Amino acid sequence: MERQCQDSHPIFHNNVGGAIFAYFVLELPKWLGYEAPVKRTRRVLVRVSDKSTSNVEGDIDDQMPVTHYDAAIQWEHPTLSDHSYAACAPPHLPLLCNQATQCTEPARMHVCLLRSDHLCVLYTGLSLDAFNSLADDLIQGYNNCFQLHPKDQLLMTLMKLRLNLLQDDIAERFRVSQPIVSKVTSCWLDLLEEKVRCYIPWLPRETIQATMPQCFREHYPNTACVIDYSETPLQKPHNLDSRGESYSHYYGQNTIKYLVAIAPCGLVMLISPAYGGRCSDKFIAASSGFLEYLRPGDEVMTDRGFVIQDLLYERKVKLMLPAFTKRGMQLSEEGITNTRRIA
Repeated sequence: MERQCQDSHPIFHNNVGGAIFAYFVLELPKWLGYEAPVKRTRRVLVRVSDKSTSNVEGDIDDQMPVTHYDAAIQWEHPTLSDHSYAACAPPHLPLLCNQATQCTEPARMHVCLLRSDHLCVLYTGLSLDAFNSLADDLIQGYNNCFQLHPKDQLLMTLMKLRLNLLQDDIAERFRVSQPIVSKVTSCWLDLLEEKVRCYIPWLPRETIQATMPQCFREHYPNTACVIDYSETPLQKPHNLDSRGESYSHYYGQNTIKYLVAIAPCGLVMLISPAYGGRCSDKFIAASSGFLEYLRPGDEVMTDRGFVIQDLLYERKVKLMLPAFTKRGMQLSEEGITNTRRIA
């Protein structure tokens, strides 16, 4: 009777269940050859910047220095949080820069390319000091509407004139697009034509005679200038009128034509405005203003084929031409000598 009461009591059942649970948890692993897990003390997270040797809450048997960090449990660095623009970057993090999102000033090509006088003459035909002086003179009052530095724009234009590079090649060198190269060169050509005209003066007669070479003094002492016409090929215009005005029968293509006058010492004294290749030499000489610089008694030396004797005769100026044959006849001895002297 008592046995039945003990079995039916709930406390008795609890004690039996607890004993069975303790047996399976503690005794059975030892009987099967396993050891019970050792209960370890819980570690406490310590700030790296906290150098104080004060006691940390909790019982730590052996406190070892932390050599590695878990990203999931680390304290957030104040410089990595938003709106901390004034904070400096952590010393252990690399300094990163995304060029696609930065607003840094682009590299100046005139500094990279024009490192010496030899390179400056190669690219522009000017010495380094002459290039800097010319750039300083042209930049004054220049309204820069491009992102490139004004000296880079001048260098780009002079490289086009000096080397006749393709616009795509110049665009690749300066890291810009081809339309930008076209707009920059067109803008600076107009600026150069306006401001550089003063660098091409017509020398006085006294200066021409004082700087005249010995060969001119012996045979042609009154020579004022040597003239010639030059033509530059053009792309065929779409407009039919422009195509007809610029077509040159001598070269068989569309060209622009201009008059160049050079002093006996070799200095360029005059470059006329550009005309269509169809214009005659006489028309260009009369309308370019070349005749206004000549004085009575001057001599003008040129190549055969220039029929401007009537224009010069009115101003009492002599035209010196190499001798040429007429109707298949040979040159006389005097004509050969005169032609050799002029050549």
